Amino acid sequence: MSGKKTLGKLPASAFGVLDLPVIPADILDGFRALPDLTGMTSDAMDELGIAGVVPASVLKPVDPAARIVGRALTVQNVKHSLSVADAVATGVSGLSEIEAHNLADPGDVLVLQGIDNVSNLGGMSATIGHRQGQIAAIVDGGVRDIDHAREIGYGVWSRSVSPMTGKWRVETVAVNKPVTICGVTVNPGDLVLADNVGVCFIPRERAAEVLARTQRILANEQIRIAKIEAGAPVPELMPKKK
Repeated sequence: MSGKKTLGKLPASAFGVLDLPVIPADILDGFRALPDLTGMTSDAMDELGIAGVVPASVLKPVDPAARIVGRALTVQNVKHSLSVADAVATGVSGLSEIEAHNLADPGDVLVLQGIDNVSNLGGMSATIGHRQGQIAAIVDGGVRDIDHAREIGYGVWSRSVSPMTGKWRVETVAVNKPVTICGVTVNPGDLVLADNVGVCFIPRERAAEVLARTQRILANEQIRIAKIEAGAPVPELMPKKK
């Protein structure tokens, strides 16, 4: 038993699991060692018939130097049921991603299905997530305070950036349940890779298989690079048919 508890901002029915399944360290380390993180992994996923890649033109990194490998801690936001004026009058924020921050283990990645063009995650939330050991957030929606996220080393990939707060425009309805990110279903505990080229979501149960295929692609590319540098004729550089 982990002893993890919720904060009471959401009903118990909003939570899928409190403890995420473990991804073995050798798998995480294997992906981190790849020289081309999302490119080679995307190729491996194509070969294995796994859909789960989102280009950086859709989910843009706020820091092009950020590069992360971690486990998905999921949150779902929806449009607020009240008008902005009525929500402001209540004085109660609809955002509850802090519940996910509270459940985070070091190395986790917040994966948030949100609302576009308003902020689903700002500087205070990024600071709390970072303090809890999260390494990044992937947000299918808007974010703000991106300079602060860069300063503290908290990676953020988002669909949009907006100054408008989500407190009165967004409601959090689920934590650690399946979410949909740019058309890709992501389950809590899935593997997340991201860099300045894009984001890869890998089902946890297939992570070892994807890594093995990616390492094979890397080995083949290293052979071809050696041939290029050795001056091999172009016909010899053609990839072998499978």
